[in-house]
Amino acid sequence: MDIVQSYEEEFEKAINFLKKDIQTIRTNRASIDLVANISVNVYETKRPLEELASLSIPEPRTIVIQPWDKNIIKEIGQALSLIDLGTSPQVSDDGIIRLNLPPLNEETRKDLVKILQTKLENTRKAFRSIRTGVRDEIIKAENAKDISEDDKYRLFDSLDELTNKNQEKIVLINKEKEKEIMGVA
Repeated sequence: MDIVQSYEEEFEKAINFLKKDIQTIRTNRASIDLVANISVNVYETKRPLEELASLSIPEPRTIVIQPWDKNIIKEIGQALSLIDLGTSPQVSDDGIIRLNLPPLNEETRKDLVKILQTKLENTRKAFRSIRTGVRDEIIKAENAKDISEDDKYRLFDSLDELTNKNQEKIVLINKEKEKEIMGVA
């Protein structure tokens, strides 16, 4: 089995983590991903909000949270107040929580793009770490006479190609998310 190909999954895991991570970055439209994984202290444990309530987006800038147990509305409200969405939760008499997200201003958009860039750089660091590990494994294989020097350089080229391919994926993800953040609804 090719040493480089065996690490392809590691690159894919880093990309998938990035995709999931940037879903929490607010855009001009409401998204369930902004609140789904918020930890709520309830029933003597921490649970993600998506396990405690029904989440929906009835309007472009509104998130509606309907707790299955009306007795935990206070705890959900506390958890929501800890995140920075630029709004406070509004609880109706029937136990429905509404988050009306304000439109993003230019300064907030730029700050969100900076957060995006930080998350992208963390993924690039993960790529460099994976790449270094693969290079070390290739060198060990050559030193152990498991592969020839020509094989080593062929594997280095293959590794560079795989790394570049995944770097291009990051660039596309960045462009798409930045467009969402900077877009005006």
